[in-house]
Formats: sequence, C-alpha cells, structure tokens
Amino acid sequence: MTPNGWTQIIVFLFVILVITKPLGIYLARVFEREKTFLDPLARPIERLIYKLTGVDEATEMRWTEYTVAMLLFSAASMVLLYLIERVQLWLPLNPQHFANIAPDLAFNTAASFTTNTNWQSYSGESTMSYLTQMAGLAYHNFVSAAVGIALAIAVIRGIARRERETIGNFWVDLTRGLLWVLLPVCLVVALVFVSQGMVQNLRPYDKAALVEPQQVTTTGNDGKTTTQTVTDQVIAQGPVASQEAIKMFGTNGGGFFNANSAHPFENPTPLTNFLQLLLIFAVPSALTYTLGFMTGSRRHGWAVWMAMVVVFLAGVTVAYWSEAKGNPLLHGADQRATSMQPGGNMEGKEVRFGIADSGLFATVTTDASCGAVNGVHDSYTPLGGLVPLVNIMLGEVIFGGVGAGLYGMFVFIILAVFIAGLMVGRTPEYLGKKIESYDIKMAMLAVLIVSMSILIFSAIASVEKFGTSSISNPGPHGLSQIMYAYTSAAGNNGSAFAGLNTNTLWYNTSMAFVMLMGRFFMVIPILAIAGSLARKKITPASLGTFPVTGPLFTVLLVSTIIIVGALTFFPALSLGPILEHLQMLAGKVY
Repeated sequence: MTPNGWTQIIVFLFVILVITKPLGIYLARVFEREKTFLDPLARPIERLIYKLTGVDEATEMRWTEYTVAMLLFSAASMVLLYLIERVQLWLPLNPQHFANIAPDLAFNTAASFTTNTNWQSYSGESTMSYLTQMAGLAYHNFVSAAVGIALAIAVIRGIARRERETIGNFWVDLTRGLLWVLLPVCLVVALVFVSQGMVQNLRPYDKAALVEPQQVTTTGNDGKTTTQTVTDQVIAQGPVASQEAIKMFGTNGGGFFNANSAHPFENPTPLTNFLQLLLIFAVPSALTYTLGFMTGSRRHGWAVWMAMVVVFLAGVTVAYWSEAKGNPLLHGADQRATSMQPGGNMEGKEVRFGIADSGLFATVTTDASCGAVNGVHDSYTPLGGLVPLVNIMLGEVIFGGVGAGLYGMFVFIILAVFIAGLMVGRTPEYLGKKIESYDIKMAMLAVLIVSMSILIFSAIASVEKFGTSSISNPGPHGLSQIMYAYTSAAGNNGSAFAGLNTNTLWYNTSMAFVMLMGRFFMVIPILAIAGSLARKKITPASLGTFPVTGPLFTVLLVSTIIIVGALTFFPALSLGPILEHLQMLAGKVY
C-alpha cells in the first residue's frame, strides 16, 4: 500500500461526502414536487406524458397498488426486451448481422436488465446489435434505475407519513426519476466521456492490420485442431458513451464490451475512471440525506451514511491490503511497490490504474449493485476476492444500488431498532413509530428470500454435473465461482468471478429466476413495511426511546449488518475463499 493509493481513496470519499447533501436535497424536492431549476424544461414533458398515458398525478396509491403497478411495468418491459433479442437479426441497426439470441440466453438477459442486475453471459461486442444495445439494454438501464429510486422514495414516504394509507404514485415517481434525475445527468456525463476519447457512433467494426501475423490453433467440438494465420484485428465500435453514463449513474454495470470498464473505449482515462466511481455512489449516498430531509431527522440520515462509510472503509482496506501484499507463493519475486513497478498482485488488474484504483473499483461496484469492473475479480487473491463477495452477501446496503441500497438498509434499520428494543425491554420504535411483529416478520422475510436463493442454488450447482462442468478451477475456488454467480444474481449486482461459464441452459435459467427473486420478491415485504409505517401514529419520545441519530445507533446498525451476514454465509465462505486463503499459505493453489 502506498500514500498515493490511500490519497486516491480518501479524495474519492471526500467528494462523495461533498455531493451527498446538495444532491439529497434536490432528490427530495423532485419527489415532493417542489420547484427545481429543471422545471421549465421537464414539467411540460411530464404533463404531456401523463396526458398520453392517462395518468392522474394527483392520485396516490396504497402500497399494494404501488407494488402491482411496479410489477406490471417491469413484466411488460422484460417481455419487450426478450422479443427484441429474439428477432434482432431482422431488425435495423445491425451492421454486423448478429444472429438472434438463443431462448435461454435471451431470457437470462431480459431478467438481468429488468432487475438492474445486468449480468452478462455473453460478449457484448459479438452478440448484441446496436438496436438491441440502445432500444433494449439502454432503455432498461434507465427504467430499472428509475424504478429503484421510486421504490426508495416510496419507502421514505412510508417512514415520514403518519396515519396515511398511501405512499405515492408509482407512475409519477418513475417519470420524475427519469426526467429530473437520470436523463439530464447522463446527457452531460456522456458528452464529458466523449471528450475523453470514449467512442460514440453507429459505424460497422473496423479492421487493423497486425504488425506481426499470429498463428492461432483451435480445437473444435469433434476434437480436431485447426491452425490459421491471423493477419488483422477487428476493432469494435458503437454508441458507447451514451450507455456508459447510465451504466454507472444507474448502477447497472452491463458493459458494451466484454472487458467492461477495463476496455479503453469504455474507460479511456484516469479521469473517466474516477468519474465512473463517483457516478456509482452519487445517488445511493444522496438518498441517505433525502431520508433525513424528508423525515425531518437529518441526523438520522447522517447516522445511516456513517454506517455505510464504516463498512465501506473496512472492505476497501482489506481488498487493497490483500492485493498490495501480493502472492506469497512467488518466492524470490520482488513484489514491493517502487517508482519502477506497481508491486503486489497485478494479475487481473488494469495496468493504467494499478492496485489501488482496481481495489477501490472492485469494492465500490460491489458495495453498490453496479457490477461494472475494471479488473478481473477471479484473479484477485482469496481475501481480495472475498471482499466483493461479502459486500454483495451483506445485501449491497453499503450505499448500494440506486434506491435498492437504501431500501435494503431499511431492513437492517428495522432489525437494529428491534434488537435495541429487546435490550432495553421496551417496544421498539423508529422515528416515533412503534415497530410491531408484522414489521419484523416482513423484514426477516426480505432477508431470507435473498439468502435462501443464494445458498440453495449454489448448493445444487456445486454437486451436480450441469453446475460443476462450468467451473474453470477445482476445489474451493470453484465453489467461490459458483457462489459468486448466484450471490451476484440475487444481489442484482452483475459482476462475476469470470472463471465460470454461465452461458448454459442451467445457469441462464436458474440465475434468471434468482435475479427476479432478489429484486421483486425482496421488495414486496419492504413495501409492506412502508405501508404499515405510513398508517401509524407518532409516539412521543421518552427516556426509554432508543435514539437513531447518533454514533451508538451507527455502531448497532453496523453490528446488525455484519452479524446477520456472518451467521448466514460464514459456513459457505469457510469452504470457499477462506479455505482457499489458508491453503494458499500452505503452498497449494487451484
């Protein structure tokens, strides 16, 4: 670890702190329908949308209506993307003449982008046409992010309101999230990315002659080998900058290219790398202040923010330390960082950014439900790879995805308040509202849905041939690959260990169902809690009320997150990355 590396991490966190309050206030004003500087441009478009769709913006919904509207919209969007994929060969904007997507892969991709997971069992530049990328995938990048923000705002309304049956209007929240938040920011960011060298065109792929022709030997399915001379290289093009902006700001993560943000067309400079990191955390961090602003308890919002920061710093420290320490099995190799060499474990790292930025990127992208990568997690050391895996297993509540991070953290807040109530022998209260058995049952249901989908499907895949045949490494690392895939799917993250071939019927189908469970089955009980809280009265604070605004609450919240995660996943982690680390120290690798 170097002073330069730590400086980059500290500067990043400082900038996130600076933008949290102004962006949080802006979000609150947008969704409380207060006046903003974008109203002259966005308000007429909003009114036109409501007129064309028959939406009454003054009518609000109960939590059940809000949930049904969200589910119907997501289902219709998913079917549309599936159909585009299945017929892309006959649609325009396909200069490469890419074939139609296979049914299982199309189903997996449709579920992936609908749930804001953006898991990719394919290579983007050799599979998806420009139309599919723009009208299918980019569309979902926007609307799935807008849905996440809308759900978070609905939860905040449930906390803030008293003796009300409604928590907002889904169609209005969705529209305002798109027009006031996502579209304007992404338009500006895309132009900045283009100025840095990110491509944005609809041209067919270019070819460049190789200076030295290469002999390439391949083995076919029949076992026969063929050798051919490669004299040129295909250079992929496409509308990258416009999709890269929402990929990061919407915490989507799906790469236009297979190499994702390690590709120079997706991440051309250190500046774009830093901006991408900021975009991932911007809205999730700001929503903590929005929580405090709309509930009238700004100190509570900052307490939640501090809990996220504590866990974030713990994760990035372990990841950076583990990768900077290097591989202990490389005897005689100088792995120290000097002015002439980066030091540490550079396998799988982007040489332009080094270990500090790669470790930071891996931590940030898995703290949030983003999944974009500028390195290969499969090549990290066992403890370095443990960090992104644990980040997702904790529910991606360390800032988390746009909206998803806050409503995921809301579950742990309810559990932390419940534990505090048990300790003092009083009915637990949260911002003046009593937490009752119904609320706790719904919170635990949300936790169990995610953990069960991860562990059950990982267990099946780790013992059956259709699962183990896809791993590239045996032993504990192979288990980590399988477990990471289902954890990423259930957490709607989308990143991968990259050593697992998931483009099979089993993985495409099973992971699609896990993605849908991790997004929609989890949010239903959370919205139920929001509806329950909205109907409750405010109880005046007393001497026995546990405050949710100070360092003690932050410590309790962090402890709840870690304990729930440890009790749920520690046995599985012991057989995966932890065992691999111990065996690496003993001189054995996989």
